[in-house]
Amino acid sequence: MAETVTVDPTASKQQTYSDLARQIAAVVEGEPDRTARMATVTSILATAFEHFFWTGFYLVDPAKGDELVVGPYQGTLGCLRIPFGKGVCGTAAQTGQTQIVGDVHAFPGHIACDARSNSEIVVPVRDAQGRLIAVLDVDSSDYNSFDETDARGLETILAQTFAQPA
Repeated sequence: MAETVTVDPTASKQQTYSDLARQIAAVVEGEPDRTARMATVTSILATAFEHFFWTGFYLVDPAKGDELVVGPYQGTLGCLRIPFGKGVCGTAAQTGQTQIVGDVHAFPGHIACDARSNSEIVVPVRDAQGRLIAVLDVDSSDYNSFDETDARGLETILAQTFAQPA
């Protein structure tokens, strides 16, 4: 069943993330398919924030274990594969830590999937057993678009969506 996602334009960023977390939880409730959950998260986040230029998941390739492969996303063409330790996504996957990059051009080894991207946040995604299954990558064409509020909001949404049983 389709749900209507609403965002209050007068709400703080923290309140917007809280509202989105509740809405995403309602939409994916009872849906066991991980791809459907990822597609829903990307769609809702991409439409909620105007500065989210590219929003999507890179999945841990189970055949390789140390490489990410593009998954559900909203935006321009993404990189197909990213090795762990390379670029912002690969660094988040390797370290298991959220990466907030105000200027991607200053990030050592940045992978430019789209030259219009200027800042980025990448959040590791874990399943209910704590295993890394993906990273969520959000790019902006603006510099310094992301902060700790974004990190905490996205981490909360991802934990409730993927680290809990469906």
